[in-house]
Amino acid sequence: MQVDEALIKTVAKNARLELTPAEIAKFVPQFREILDSFSKLSKLDVSNITPSLHPVPLRNALREDVPHQCLSQEEALRNAKHQKEGYFKGPMALG
Repeated sequence: MQVDEALIKTVAKNARLELTPAEIAKFVPQFREILDSFSKLSKLDVSNITPSLHPVPLRNALREDVPHQCLSQEEALRNAKHQKEGYFKGPMALG
């Protein structure tokens, strides 16, 4: 892939970035270096390597979702400082 100012402008436009001419000139060699690094990866022989989506095994750190008896309305409101007519009372919404 040819990396030039036109490519940088296209990428910047797609990313909705407004770059100065100095920034574009600065990014050309940097972008070229990044793409060269990735092109080296594509030359590696990985035919005997099993794909890995997660390098570290994942495990669920959450508890089982087991239904329990819910609080009654009275129990839920017992320590509520602000309540009105059997419901929690919150601040007024600002428009």
